[in-house]
Amino acid sequence: MRYRGLDLNLLSAFDVLMQERSVSRAARHLNLSQPAMSAALARLREFFGDELLVNQGKRMYPTAFAEALVPQVRGCLHGLDAMLTTSARFDPATSQRTFRLIASDYIIAAVIVPVVEHLARDAPGVRLELAAPSETGEAEIAEGRADILISPDAYVRGDHPAELLFEEPHVVVGWAENPLMRQKLSEADFMAAGHVGVRIGTDRAPAFADRQMSTMGKVRRIEVETSSFLTIPLLLCGTPRLAVMQARLAHRMCRTYPLRSQAPPFDFPPMREMIQYHASRSTDEGLNWLKSLIHFEADHSSIDGMDRSASKQ
Repeated sequence: MRYRGLDLNLLSAFDVLMQERSVSRAARHLNLSQPAMSAALARLREFFGDELLVNQGKRMYPTAFAEALVPQVRGCLHGLDAMLTTSARFDPATSQRTFRLIASDYIIAAVIVPVVEHLARDAPGVRLELAAPSETGEAEIAEGRADILISPDAYVRGDHPAELLFEEPHVVVGWAENPLMRQKLSEADFMAAGHVGVRIGTDRAPAFADRQMSTMGKVRRIEVETSSFLTIPLLLCGTPRLAVMQARLAHRMCRTYPLRSQAPPFDFPPMREMIQYHASRSTDEGLNWLKSLIHFEADHSSIDGMDRSASKQ
């Protein structure tokens, strides 16, 4: 397809070249041969009258003109993608669509597991690609490489839609044989104890609990750090350590492991968990269907929802 003399396929080639900054890597990304990718770059250079990527040493760097083109090209690709995904009605029973979702293992355990069970029953052709949070998560949403980001509100971008998924209280969790957990925990005991903490992504960003306590001027003595919320129970059992955990996850873990939980010994605000997506996807029927399903399962994964379900059995 051509528009004003430009082969529109070259826009995708340009986008990948700007991401990879390497002809050979871009070729692998698009499943093209290296000569075909080099030819695409040559045609882009001819059309725009600019080198776009220049060699410096063993690396390629975009020109100033290419950098200015990046947001315009990506905006154009997002618009085309939105048009194509909304041009036909989405039928979950027959769709073969793949959604990429960025979420922590806590969210996967508390919310996404029942979503996956629903897909197996009612949308067997729909696939989910689950990715862990990292410093690139916001960029993946902005560049259209991910469909949904689920994250605390402090980590979402302000330039794309974000809606509240749920508010999550936190609890203190410890080994059931820990003497501190057999009585009402005081703030002094909490602060004197050793703790298990969580840091997320390759940049080791503190999780909500430590970020919030730092804001409150409370600094725990972290003795063990992990990158996974699901490993916290394993690191607590048999030790005098404590952890601050999301109530949904703690509720599930205390039924599986010899753990006890109780409210923090000081006021601790709930975490506002958000669901974010690209602005161009707001009318995407498939994405809206998946968001509705996630909202439904989040509502039913709350402590109240689980307790109501248990009372009916």
